[in-house]
Amino acid sequence: MRAGFRMIVESQPDMQVAGEAGDGQEAIDIVRRERPDVVLMDIRMPQVDGIAATRQVADITRVVILTTYELDEYVFDALAAGASAFLLKAAPPEDLIRAIRVVASGDALLAPSVTRRLIQEFAKRPEPQARKAKQLEALTERELDVLREVARGLSNAEIAARLHVAETTVKTHVAHVLDKLELRDRVQAVILAYETGLVGSA
Repeated sequence: MRAGFRMIVESQPDMQVAGEAGDGQEAIDIVRRERPDVVLMDIRMPQVDGIAATRQVADITRVVILTTYELDEYVFDALAAGASAFLLKAAPPEDLIRAIRVVASGDALLAPSVTRRLIQEFAKRPEPQARKAKQLEALTERELDVLREVARGLSNAEIAARLHVAETTVKTHVAHVLDKLELRDRVQAVILAYETGLVGSA
């Protein structure tokens, strides 16, 4: 599997493989040593699993979670741990390359099925977190509107069409939201929107 991913990545003139790991601890060590831009992380690994490894490296690099099943039971935990994207191992090579590019550019890749899973997870939680809800007070009404749409899984273009503004305006609003709330990317924004009750699970 890793050999296949290596071939796909190395087929791109602007990408190179910084290293390969056979388990989570090895992955952590390589990330700390090589400081790659993006890590392709499996969830199920010996010694340290992918979720624990993601939690330890998310501040250093951006993590693309690879899994066998679209609704893997660990998807939410991986995203909450700091992953920026989620991809099926069986996805075509172009999808893998796209995910790496999107994540490397500072954005996040959140498939609609993953957004649904997040909603299902938060539907089980009885109360929004008041402490985090207070953070939203820093946002303008328009920024709150944009955050709601981001949380529903809409792209910048879709949000622009819905709010009748330019796509560049939406991009600016998203950047302000992430900056004000001290969030790394859209995945964290989605999680916070549900945690604070800004977006309901209904």
